[in-house]
Amino acid sequence: MSSIPLVNLKAMHESLRDELDTAIRGVVERGDFILGRDVSEFEQAFAQYCGVKHCIGVASGLDALTLALKGLGIGPGHEVITAANTFIATALAIHHTGATPVLVDHDPQTYNLDFRRLSAAITSRTRAIVPVHLYGQPAEMDAIDAIANEHGLVVVEDAAQAHGAKYKGRRCGSLARAAGFSFYPGKNLGGMGDGGAITTNDDELAQWLRSCRNYGSVVKYYHEVLGCNSRLDTVQAAILRTKLPHLDGWNQRRREIAERYRQFLSGSNVALPEERGDVEHVYHLFVIRCGNRDELLAALQEAGVGAGIHYPLPIHRQIAFRRSCIVPRPPAFTDRFADEIVSLPMCPFVSDDQVERIAQIVREKAVVPSQLPALACAI
Repeated sequence: MSSIPLVNLKAMHESLRDELDTAIRGVVERGDFILGRDVSEFEQAFAQYCGVKHCIGVASGLDALTLALKGLGIGPGHEVITAANTFIATALAIHHTGATPVLVDHDPQTYNLDFRRLSAAITSRTRAIVPVHLYGQPAEMDAIDAIANEHGLVVVEDAAQAHGAKYKGRRCGSLARAAGFSFYPGKNLGGMGDGGAITTNDDELAQWLRSCRNYGSVVKYYHEVLGCNSRLDTVQAAILRTKLPHLDGWNQRRREIAERYRQFLSGSNVALPEERGDVEHVYHLFVIRCGNRDELLAALQEAGVGAGIHYPLPIHRQIAFRRSCIVPRPPAFTDRFADEIVSLPMCPFVSDDQVERIAQIVREKAVVPSQLPALACAI
C-alpha cells in the first residue's frame, strides 16, 4: 500500500513543473540573483493579495518577525506577549530583538492565543503582542486589538501558517501594524528553500525594512542604518510568484479535506479542531487530540501515514528558553495538549480515499483525550 506524506511537495511541484521551470530559467538567464526583478514583482503581487501597501521579502519567517519588531522599536528591557503553544521561532524573534517573550496559554477550542489571559500578563515593560494564527486559523484580532489599544501596545501578526486566511473578510497580513510570513517549503505558500516577508501599511516601517534587510542600504555602498543580510532570493521569489495564483484553489481544497476528516471522524474518540464562524481557516495543519497519542502516531506511521506532532515540547520547557522567557501563569492547556495532539496529513494533494483510509486507522486506534472542564480553572 502506498505511503501518504504529511505534505506532498513532490505532487505539488509536479503539477506546476512547466511554470516553475520557466520561472527559474528566467532568473538564471537574467542573472539577477539578488533583489532581482522577481522579488519586486512578487512583493507587489503579495501585498495586493493581502490587501496592504507594502510587502518586504526577507530570508526567513524568523527574520520577518524579528525585523518587524525591531523596526517598531522593540528592544532590550521590553516584554512581548505571545502564545505559549506556538513554534519556537515566534519566541526566538522576540528574543533576537533583546526583548523577553511572555508566554500565554491558548484557547482550548481554537488553539489560538486566549485574549482573556492577556491583561493579566501585561506589565510596565510590555510593548507588543504577537498573536499567532496557528494552524491556519486567524486569532481573535478585534479583542486583541482592543486590549492593545487600551494599554498602548503594538500588534504584530505571526502569519507564518496563515497565507490567505481571512478574519471577518480581511486577509491575515492586513490585520495589524505589521505581519511576518514564512515561505518554508511546507507552508500553504512555500518556496523551494527558506524565505519570508513582512506586510504592512506603514510607509516609514517599510522604508526602514527595505534598507535594513540589505546591510542598511538602499543605494549600493551607502548605508543609512545598521542593517543585516536578510534578502528573499530571486529564485525563491520567482517560485512564490508562480505559486501565488494557485493559493486560493489550494486553500479551498484544504478546507474540503478538513471537512472530509470531520465527516469520517464524527463520533470517534478524538477531539477535532474547531473553526470560528467569522474566519476562513486555511488548514495549514489539521490537528486532532487523543488520549494515546504515541500509540496512535505509531499505528499511523506503521501504515505508511506521515502524521506528525506540532509541537511535542512547549517553548517554556525547551532548554534554550528555561531562563529566557516569562510564564505569568502555568499554561495548562499548552502543557496537557502537547502530549495529546497529532497532525494528520494535510495538503491539496491528499485524496478523498486517503482521508478515509487515515480516518479509519484513527477511529480504530484512538482513545478519548482528557476532558477540558478539569482544566477550566486555569483561566
